[in-house]
Amino acid sequence: MNNGQHEVHLNLNVRGLPVSATLGINEESNRLIAEGRQVYKLGLGQSPFPVPDPVILELQNNAHQKDYLPVRGLKALREAVATYYRRTQDLAITTDNVLIGPGSKELMFILQLVYYGDLVIPTPSWVSYAPQAHIIGRHVRWLETDERTNWLLSPEALERFCQSDPTKPRIVILNYPNNPTGCSYPVEQLKALSEVARKYHIILLSDEIYGELNYTGQHQSIARYYPEGTIIASGLSKWAGAGGWRLGTFAFPDELKWLLEAMAVVASETFTATSAPIQYAAVKAFQGGASIERYLQQSRRILKALCDWIWNRLSAAGVTVARPDGAFYMLPDFEPLRERFEAKGIYNGEELCQKLLQEAGVAILPGSSFGRPARELTARLAFVDFDGARALAAAEQYPADQPLDELFLRSYCERVLTAIDRLCDWIV
Repeated sequence: MNNGQHEVHLNLNVRGLPVSATLGINEESNRLIAEGRQVYKLGLGQSPFPVPDPVILELQNNAHQKDYLPVRGLKALREAVATYYRRTQDLAITTDNVLIGPGSKELMFILQLVYYGDLVIPTPSWVSYAPQAHIIGRHVRWLETDERTNWLLSPEALERFCQSDPTKPRIVILNYPNNPTGCSYPVEQLKALSEVARKYHIILLSDEIYGELNYTGQHQSIARYYPEGTIIASGLSKWAGAGGWRLGTFAFPDELKWLLEAMAVVASETFTATSAPIQYAAVKAFQGGASIERYLQQSRRILKALCDWIWNRLSAAGVTVARPDGAFYMLPDFEPLRERFEAKGIYNGEELCQKLLQEAGVAILPGSSFGRPARELTARLAFVDFDGARALAAAEQYPADQPLDELFLRSYCERVLTAIDRLCDWIV
């Protein structure tokens, strides 16, 4: 195949792909704001909380670090990540089995590039899993989930899918707490999924970047039950508020070290190494400590209070919503109100979100951006449009054994509550 043919093949894979939906809604919101419009930004899932102070201090102290670091990552950071998983999940992750990259998104792309199997994704799912596969030319297989079971992949559905071609090499992505639903897997379901994965030699990519934002603080990795076949993805963007820092981590079992090694080869020819000062700072984040644990406890507390308030408000308005277990997302289903929406000329999720933004100034994303059917009246909202630093400081003054009330939310998360009020008023 000559170079020209290579270029045609690449163009066909990329042609027609839109900009990432989450980034697109953020750019559209900013454009409207620049025009003087009042817009409530519940589209982009960016953590509202600041980076923890001890981690910022480490970045300041290491701003002078300018040398290229090892492709696989700073050894001290890989050790901190491995120790983190041993401490929090009782997993035998070693320093040599950790790979650091410029965001877990980049690492996911490289994983698909070096692995030869299909990508299997439960729907709904994060917006970039499938487009990455399309860019590379991999087959994407969708597995349906059901709102009645909180949009979670069932072991039975995975079993049925694998039975059709038992020996097919596959990567199955699990993401929990989930983007876009906020729902998470109970332990018994993780165990049952592990049994199916082991039976069919599936590679699980467990995207646990929201794990520390489980509202109970009791997130469990599926790697506890299927350690030999699970790669754990995480990073700093969601639980440490450092999306713009672009630091991601992959943790591998010994059995999949060959994949790590293949990814490291590609990394050496693409991103070379992750930013040195940020890697040094990330050591402090993964080491944890009292200050970071307090930061996480208050973050969970605020998000849980917001989640409960929004869930109650939407439910009272006639919207069906699976109740989240963590993170800062929710997937409202407006299907019970379809007749009312069709009277307004709204027949699908994209039209719903466009009209909502135009008429009420509330930016959310249609379920179709997350793999749901285009006609379905589902949408993801990210309840992040508030000053996280101010809310954290205020939460410290509230008794730790008491939930944060509506007065707190009206005072410190007012834009989110106003956005939901406007959404519910617009429905009527």
